[in-house]
Amino acid sequence: MAQPNAEGDRRVKPAMLRGAARRCPNCGKGRLFDGYLAVRNHCDSCGEELFHHRADDGPAYLTILLVSHLGAPLLLAVYMAFRPSAISMLIGFGLGAIILSLVLLPVIKGGFIGFQWARRMHGFGGERQAEKASAA
Repeated sequence: MAQPNAEGDRRVKPAMLRGAARRCPNCGKGRLFDGYLAVRNHCDSCGEELFHHRADDGPAYLTILLVSHLGAPLLLAVYMAFRPSAISMLIGFGLGAIILSLVLLPVIKGGFIGFQWARRMHGFGGERQAEKASAA
């Protein structure tokens, strides 16, 4: 079992699951996003600052990786089993890829933010609060 540090341990799995549910990684009650992908500055429930995240392109790359790895074998299986026309496959799998990407992107971005919060990355560790306290 990991020894808690002076600031207290933050468990990664619950934080990532709360983030993936689009909730605050700290309390799990407040909303993580304003709209579709814009992260709130702070949680309305617990006041945790959320603007420190640096998800950047990571969620998009992981979404593309998952959608393509799910879609390619399914496309091959459907073609081998039913032999549909090219246009029906293009429309069906094109719409499926777009919808799956739109559903997965905020979930994956929330998980990334939860991971960063749990690992105290990019300012989630309270460095700025410590600097403010030492300056005062």
